[in-house]
Amino acid sequence: MLHIIQSDPEVPVGVLAELLIEWQVPFRILRADLGEGFPPATGAVIILGGAMGVHDEDRHPFLQSLKQFMAGTLAAGTPLFGICLGAQLLAEVAGGMVSSNSRGEKGLVEIGLTAAGVADPLFAGVDSSFRAFQWHNDSFAIPPGALHLAASTACPRQAFRIGNAWGVQFHPEVDVSIIAAWSRKNAADSRSVDEFIPAEPAHRALCRQLLANFLAVAGLRTC
Repeated sequence: MLHIIQSDPEVPVGVLAELLIEWQVPFRILRADLGEGFPPATGAVIILGGAMGVHDEDRHPFLQSLKQFMAGTLAAGTPLFGICLGAQLLAEVAGGMVSSNSRGEKGLVEIGLTAAGVADPLFAGVDSSFRAFQWHNDSFAIPPGALHLAASTACPRQAFRIGNAWGVQFHPEVDVSIIAAWSRKNAADSRSVDEFIPAEPAHRALCRQLLANFLAVAGLRTC
């Protein structure tokens, strides 16, 4: 069973759910922000993003239990895929530093794979240079012992792997409706939406490849 942990009502599962339904992969969405408990054992885990930061435990107490759950998942070797906040949480749990208001990005950004990224199973079938959507203010350092997989000009730590867990700073799961909602809430102009519309098919293909690769590693689907 794949469990998807959602921490923010405005950062939904997006394209990931469409693909999982299409592929008939069983999954369950757990709302950490609503106090839903975490499974004692699971086949694989995806941790979504959120507007809060990893250090905001006073305002979002569930972050402490989420970190504990992720630490146990990491120690057990359970396949884990962290997206944006999920990647930052993974970095902190694994001993890396997360910096607030550092190297933020919004919109489509060019990302390049490192040599380790080109060889990594998560990025199998992905071009060594690709564009992905960003919406973050904070950034992470690569944890000790982890592999640095991808970089952008403004935010050099875009992806890493430690054991059987991956973190990516970008948002492969978004569609144009999600981006439009974020832009409205943040009083942003329409440039992110306008830029994303022609790029959405390629972005969906990126999400499809990354999710297929992750599920293959987890033994939940063959590519």
